[in-house]
Amino acid sequence: MRKSLWGELLAEFLGTLIIIAFGDGVVAVAVAGLTESGRTLVIFQGAGGWLLITWGWALAVTLAVYVTGGVSGAHLNPAVSFAMAIKGDFPWRKLIPFWIAQVVGAFVGAAIVYLDYFHAINAWNIAHHVVSRASSAGLTTYSIFATFPAGYFNGNMFWPFLDQIIGTFFLVIFILGIGDSKNLGVQSNMGPFMVGMAVAAIGMSYGVNAGYAINPARDFGPRLFSWFAGWGSNAFPGPSGYWWVPIIGPLIGGAIAPFIYKWFISRFLHSAEAEH
Repeated sequence: MRKSLWGELLAEFLGTLIIIAFGDGVVAVAVAGLTESGRTLVIFQGAGGWLLITWGWALAVTLAVYVTGGVSGAHLNPAVSFAMAIKGDFPWRKLIPFWIAQVVGAFVGAAIVYLDYFHAINAWNIAHHVVSRASSAGLTTYSIFATFPAGYFNGNMFWPFLDQIIGTFFLVIFILGIGDSKNLGVQSNMGPFMVGMAVAAIGMSYGVNAGYAINPARDFGPRLFSWFAGWGSNAFPGPSGYWWVPIIGPLIGGAIAPFIYKWFISRFLHSAEAEH
């Protein structure tokens, strides 16, 4: 049992590391890498920058699930682990160890992105006269690592909080549907690909209000790293004290999803199976 749990924790660590290394990596490309390398002139010109980010995150999740799913089930998200425990498909005793492995993996993934892109980050800050990463102007390069709410909320955290509940609810609903063998079922080994498509869909439809963290480890691990790396109050407490929103919101959204899926879908699948 100990050997099995250790293997699962290593898989969760590596999988979450991969998600952040490629997810934060694509944001680093969009925010600083493309402009400072001379490959494009204007950050986020039109919708192309956002599509680059949403597809980058989708591929990051897809590949991470393919790499680690056979060992740990590839939760790679504390909200998913929490939802699976509530559903009864995951032992509660493993929940905290999984959460720790996921956060540590996200922290290391953010460190890898910084190691590869700190030259571009520094060049961006110099070009735009950012004297301190912890200043309000440092929020642009901070966005490479973790999330913050849109300015049109004017510091009201209720709406970003609701946004994180909604986004994570849909993520877990999609995961439950994709992984349910009694439902239509994903053929062959296409499950990880479809989970990635779910992440892309959420990013495109529900991404701009708060950056669609939809994963407490995805936000907290890189946020902690960026705090150590000098982004200061942009990381903690974050704009308008935002840091807790992408932790609590996703856990609530993930907790709701199993009940909704059971009430609307799985109980009818079980009934149909019993009739046959």
